[in-house]
Parts: sequence; structure tokens; C-alpha cells
Amino acid sequence: MVRKRNILKSLGFFLLVVGIVLFAFFPFLQMISTSLKYQWDWGNPSLIPRKLNLEAYAELLNIGQELKNVPESVKRLLEEQELTEEQKRAILARYRDTSDVFPFLQYFRNSLFLSSSAALLSLLIATFGAYSFSRTRYKGRGLIQRGVLFVYMFGGILLLIPLYQIFVRMGWLQTSGGTLAALLIIYLVQTLPVSLYMLGNYFRTIPFSIEEAALIDGCSRFGTIWRIIIPMSIPALFTVFIYAFMIAWNEYLFASVFLKSYKELYTLPFGLRSLYHSKNAIWDRIMAASVLTALPVIPIFMAIQKRLVAGLSAGGVKE
Repeated sequence: MVRKRNILKSLGFFLLVVGIVLFAFFPFLQMISTSLKYQWDWGNPSLIPRKLNLEAYAELLNIGQELKNVPESVKRLLEEQELTEEQKRAILARYRDTSDVFPFLQYFRNSLFLSSSAALLSLLIATFGAYSFSRTRYKGRGLIQRGVLFVYMFGGILLLIPLYQIFVRMGWLQTSGGTLAALLIIYLVQTLPVSLYMLGNYFRTIPFSIEEAALIDGCSRFGTIWRIIIPMSIPALFTVFIYAFMIAWNEYLFASVFLKSYKELYTLPFGLRSLYHSKNAIWDRIMAASVLTALPVIPIFMAIQKRLVAGLSAGGVKE
């Protein structure tokens, strides 16, 4: 009787977990399904498209779009060997409709640059800052450490207007380079507190005796960080980088205000919003852009999942 009850309990728990997972993944499955359907198939309740549609992905990735609006007679003309490459490009330029093109790759590069730069800078500064919090003793250390986390007590919407006014008075928002630098600083401020907190907890788990032995052998403080702390903290460093990258990658509020006057600098979250409100708001294109936006984070997360779990769990143990 006890064994039967345990089996029923395990089965019920398994079904509950499966139900929660399906509930969490259903929006993503619906998003992928809609991106692969033609317009006449959008009313189909099934997640499996009647006919596979890859045109939205090809359009966003600019695959095979050179001859999209070109008539057949012109295509045959372009096949003639007498025409030079410059003449062919000039002919194709007459039929290219740039008003219907969503610059996904450009927005993707902008987001990748901002997110990677913010994550790397946050990781670099947090490494030395967390080492200072966990290993050295100086006046005001506790106050500074608590003050870093004090930033999270205020929502982004409360800091938006003051930060915008600061950068306007500094003259940074008058140029595209200054605007990009201002947004990078804001992303750094957003990601640095959690980076310092996570790395500080992890550094405290590293035995001080190892570092002390390196100092006795003549290693400098910087050399100790480079040769001892960093190699032993690879899981935590990966964890911090991914967290900082995801925060910057998904940020929308500050990008929507700071980049409003510079369309060439749009990030993917803000670019998707502009696509939704444009004349090109076609569901398969919107869903395909959403899938491609989520695509970089998923393989990175799966590739370093073991290191990520190790970094999260090891920070809770002290020497």
C-alpha cells in the first residue's frame, strides 16, 4: 500500500512538472508556429503549419532578396554575360524597395555590440570590485558595498528622466557616438550591482590560504588576481557574463528614449516595437523577428549550462 501511494505521488509530481513546463514553453511554441505559417494559415489552431513558410526568415536575414521585386524579363536580361557587375547592380537598384525592408541584421549588430560591451565591462570592473569587497579591509567598505545594491531600490522609470537630463546637459545626446556611449554607461550601471554581488559571494569561497601562499612566493596583488582568483572563478565569471548580457540584451526602456532620434542605432527590442507599429506589421515577420531575437541567448545558455549551475551554487558556501 505504501509503495502504491509513493508511485501515485511520484506520477502526480511528474505530471505537475510536465504541465508547468508545457505552460511555460507554449508561448514560444506558438511564436515559432506563427512564424512558419502563411497568412491564409493563421487561423489554424494547430501548432503544425499546413505549409512551411520560410519567407519571413529569408527576408529578415536578407537571403535571396536581391531579385524579389524584379520582373522575369529583367531577370533574363541580368543573366547575359555582356553586362558588368556595376550595370547589374544599377538595374537591381531600380527595383529595390527599401521602405518594405526591416533592418534586422543592423539592429542585431547594435544589440550584440551594446550587450557584449556592457557585459565585458561589467565583468572587468566587478572582478576587481568584488575582490576588494571580499579580500581587503578599508574604511567605508561596508557602506560602499551596500550602496552598490542601493541602486536596485529604484526602478528604471524613476531614473530615466534624471539620467536623460544629465546626458543632455553634457551634450552627449547630440551625436550618435555620444548617445551610444551614454546607453552603454546606463547598461553598465544596471548590470554592475548584480555582478559585484555574485562575484563577491564566490570569491569568499576561495580559500585565502592559496592566495596567501602566492603572496609569500612574491606574487603581487594583481598577479594573485590574474593567476589564482580568475582561474578558480571561471564558473562564476561565465555566470556573471551571461546575466549581464541578458539584462542588456532585453533592455527596452532606456533604448526607447535615448535612441529615438537615431534609427540606425536601434536595438532589437526597440526595433521590434517599431516593426509592430509600422505598415509592415505582418504576424509571420514579427514572430520570426522575435524568434531570431531570442536565438542568441538560448545556445549560449545551453552551451555553458554546467558552468552556470556551478557558479550559482558555489557562491553559497563559505570557507
